Amino acid sequence: MRVVVQRTREASVTVAGEIVGQIDHGLMLLVGITHEDTEKEVEFVADKIANLRIFEDEEGKMNFSVLDKGGKILSVSQFTLYGDCRKGRRPNFMAAARPEQAEPLYELFNTKLREKGLQVETGRFGAMMDVRLLNDGPVTLIVES
Repeated sequence: MRVVVQRTREASVTVAGEIVGQIDHGLMLLVGITHEDTEKEVEFVADKIANLRIFEDEEGKMNFSVLDKGGKILSVSQFTLYGDCRKGRRPNFMAAARPEQAEPLYELFNTKLREKGLQVETGRFGAMMDVRLLNDGPVTLIVES
């Protein structure tokens, strides 16, 4: 499992001109699932992200998590995170899990975040989406299982 984590002041995702998910301060997550991923990887990554200390304290040190700050999550499925660009000019997506495997794990990931007390907004799995965010910092990290 691979997740790009971006600290954001605001973020939204639009499908066919309609906003389907929107948050103010918190984390924008681009979520990729690969063939080997199971519930174990989902739980590990959800716990890591919920408790990742990437929000600043009064002294400017990253000492607070999204849970500590009462932030929200915008989670967007992103199979292209497993695009392999090492050969040729067209990415190979063979490492990305097929939708019938990826979608339940993506939904479970969002459920695990909600169980930790986080408000989670989402995009629409498999849809063509327009994603907007105001990256705070900028702070962008990659979390992998």
